[in-house]
Amino acid sequence: MPLEEQIVTISDEALAKVLEVRSREPDADQLALVIAITGVNGLNFSYELSFINVEDAGGEDAVTHYGSLPVIVPTRHLDDLRGANLHVNNGGLAIDNPNSPIPKITPGSTGRPGSLSERVAAVLNEQINPAIAAHGGWAELVDVDGNDVVLRLGGGCQGCGLAQMTLRHGIEAALRQAIPEIGEVVDITDHGSGENPYY
Repeated sequence: MPLEEQIVTISDEALAKVLEVRSREPDADQLALVIAITGVNGLNFSYELSFINVEDAGGEDAVTHYGSLPVIVPTRHLDDLRGANLHVNNGGLAIDNPNSPIPKITPGSTGRPGSLSERVAAVLNEQINPAIAAHGGWAELVDVDGNDVVLRLGGGCQGCGLAQMTLRHGIEAALRQAIPEIGEVVDITDHGSGENPYY
């Protein structure tokens, strides 16, 4: 779908470099640059830049023109690439991206009514699961043992290489902010059996 909005900004120097590389390809004027996310490297996404015939763009993919260069961002990567910048760094192309593979969980209020398990379940349902649902994941309360909370992660969080980071820096942090008296947060997920981890 043609877009007015530029999902990724491209510096003049990077654009010149991409056009120079494209000029060496057969049918160069028919080629579009594809910017895609291929996985996760630490706290950042990893990327792939490639050329395809502009007519081969998927019907839902975003196609934006930068002068004579069509740029395609696959639909599934739109939110994760929005605001990124393609530029030249040390002679090569690099992407700075304000987005992170770790879901952003907005802290909620403290002082919720109810038992510890009811309050944990409410935070999971109202704050945490809506945030990690964008990554195809969910978290469920399995048990409360004293002040310790036992969780299971599923969907895209099961088997994801960032699951522990999401748990500690996202889920656990949000739970502790909303319910300061919780003790240990225990993950009993069988990450080895995850079928569709988010990468």
